[in-house]
Amino acid sequence: MRIGLIGTGRIGSFHAATLARHPRVDALLVADADPARAAELAGRTGAEAVAEVAAVFAAGVDAVVITAATSAHAALIGRAARAGLPAFCEKPVAVDLPGTLAALREVERAGSVLQLGFQRRFDAGYAAARAAVRDGRLGRLHTVRAVTSDPAPPPAAYLPLSGGLYRDCLIHDFDALRWVTGREVREVYAVGSDAGPAMFREADDVASAAVVLTLDDGTLATATATRCNGAGYDVRMELAGERDQLAVGWDERTPLTSAEPTGPAAPTKPWPGFLERFAPAYEAELAAFVEVAGGERANPCDGHEALRALRVAEACEVSRREGRAVRLAE
Repeated sequence: MRIGLIGTGRIGSFHAATLARHPRVDALLVADADPARAAELAGRTGAEAVAEVAAVFAAGVDAVVITAATSAHAALIGRAARAGLPAFCEKPVAVDLPGTLAALREVERAGSVLQLGFQRRFDAGYAAARAAVRDGRLGRLHTVRAVTSDPAPPPAAYLPLSGGLYRDCLIHDFDALRWVTGREVREVYAVGSDAGPAMFREADDVASAAVVLTLDDGTLATATATRCNGAGYDVRMELAGERDQLAVGWDERTPLTSAEPTGPAAPTKPWPGFLERFAPAYEAELAAFVEVAGGERANPCDGHEALRALRVAEACEVSRREGRAVRLAE
């Protein structure tokens, strides 16, 4: 299989290395707005660098992987759809609902395949939690708590392009919440704080956020996120049911210290970032995409799944700005 990868930044480089090792990938072509960066990545992975994005589509590839800047996602998804190529795209489809809907319409008109990169669906802990909910081991869920804490803020230039903390970061929690519980979000109430570096205020974004979500069966969930968690990268989900409780992301590297005299000690090697924490999940989702592109399995996360998570993020942004609960039906 010949695969073209567009965008050779941090996540693009990681995906390129994964694809270069995959036994089903015979050739990997990489392109970037910065040709020198693409050439450097090609030198490290054994891929072939091409001078521009158009060359990827002209090269007769069998599928494309889109890891370019968020602002380019929708156009590249449309281009792949019109070319009849299966596409994998890092979330989001676009930074707003109109752009997302337009891109998904192109995919539907072409009858092509689009898989979105919500890697937590391929993480062993989240998968085990989903199975525990499905088989009834926890009993009726009453509370779910989700946490995403980045150890340090992204570059200031990234913030205005990111879509904000709810769309860029918490959207992973919203997707995982839906996927693990099998329920839809009915209503949200969201708050945010821009306390911290001035770049958040300048970008009209928040550095930390908290959301209360009511699911369609009455289950209550909370989701919190921050860009300023100096202890390390912390991603967890706790599910509390009438029979039992289960925690995802709680291991010897979780950057959490117990205040109890008999509690566990602080981790000696806390998770430094998302690539380290979710490396196996990222590899598994691309392996799934190779099978999807080859017509060997169903799409595990299509564009409509991404749209549902984005609607939750959009509702959170409205809630934060207007200071009220927002129903998803709005």
